[in-house]
Amino acid sequence: MEFISLLRPKRQDFLATMTPEEKATMGRHMNYVRNLFADGKILLGGAATDGAVGKLIYRVNSEEEAMHLFDNDPAVLEDIGYPELHPFHIGILSTS
Repeated sequence: MEFISLLRPKRQDFLATMTPEEKATMGRHMNYVRNLFADGKILLGGAATDGAVGKLIYRVNSEEEAMHLFDNDPAVLEDIGYPELHPFHIGILSTS
């Protein structure tokens, strides 16, 4: 099963104006994501270069697992933005 996670920052200028606490949260978020990627739980992750949104695509065994991973992301736990989680289907994927 795949799920897509979106995180929109609460400020348009978030990248330019992150507080030290927000930078620390984002560091914990990146470590969390890297560990999930290494475990095969994340297929893709990235962010818009203008800071408008970050996205993750989870590959998990159940909706409960997706919710657990999402709910335990430091960026979600520490209320860094507006998070969303949705079931997702990869319809087209380039292999090149």
